[in-house]
Amino acid sequence: MTEALREAPNHDTTTCVTKYKCRRQACVERYNANERERKRLKKQGNYQRFTDAAPVREHVLQLIAAGATPYGIARQSGASDTTVRGLLPRRSPRRHAPLRHRILAENAAMLLALTPESVIPRFTPALGTARRIQALVANGWPMITLGEHFGLYPKYIGELISRATRGETRVKGTTALTVARAYDILRGRKPTSRGVTKSAAGYARDFARDRDWPPTRYWDQFPGAIDDPHFVPEYGRTRLEILAEDGRWALAGGSDRDLVAERLGVDRSYLDRALAAHTQLAVAS
Repeated sequence: MTEALREAPNHDTTTCVTKYKCRRQACVERYNANERERKRLKKQGNYQRFTDAAPVREHVLQLIAAGATPYGIARQSGASDTTVRGLLPRRSPRRHAPLRHRILAENAAMLLALTPESVIPRFTPALGTARRIQALVANGWPMITLGEHFGLYPKYIGELISRATRGETRVKGTTALTVARAYDILRGRKPTSRGVTKSAAGYARDFARDRDWPPTRYWDQFPGAIDDPHFVPEYGRTRLEILAEDGRWALAGGSDRDLVAERLGVDRSYLDRALAAHTQLAVAS
């Protein structure tokens, strides 16, 4: 007994015919037209089996930012889980894994045809959304301007950031997707070239700097980290502060100070200086 095929998630491409055996007249006609065009291009030597993975990756990452899972994206699109995960940026302890630059044209069509409504949840954790807003403010985008791009009140944006950084709130999946898409557009644009005055852009950057909000260039160094609640950004902190925090954590576990210094790759005297400076900062605050 064969397993019944699932209903196709959409009928916008030829996937419903090839993967789900759809027999709607419009879908079959589209499939036949596509096959005729493919054979024509192949005969002329212009058929491209692979296509650029960048727009597909951007689409998938935006869906994930809105709360979708790689497995859910694969299941709803008809692409394999391996294909979806192969598009995602990967981080290792020492270096970034190279990004995939090409993808099968058939897989690209399936993923790009996927609608957000079919994969994103109603609500999702707001941390990634808050970090994107913070990064854009650090780039010089005032919250009132971002509100216009997001369709949100500036007051709501401020409250969202405040609550999200404490892990106390969620945001609608549609809102997270809107912010993720705007982030990908605005991150590469200068605010002053889009109607923001120099003084307003400067105020936004100062506002973010006072709060140690990382700009977009910081997050670019850590692909996929912006939505990771376990990733703690160290932007705006000195090496001495980071060393002191790591050292104090290790010492609290009962480790010997010389051994801690060796594991951190510094001299005992340098670790002592870092711990002393960290204590002074803590007392001063």
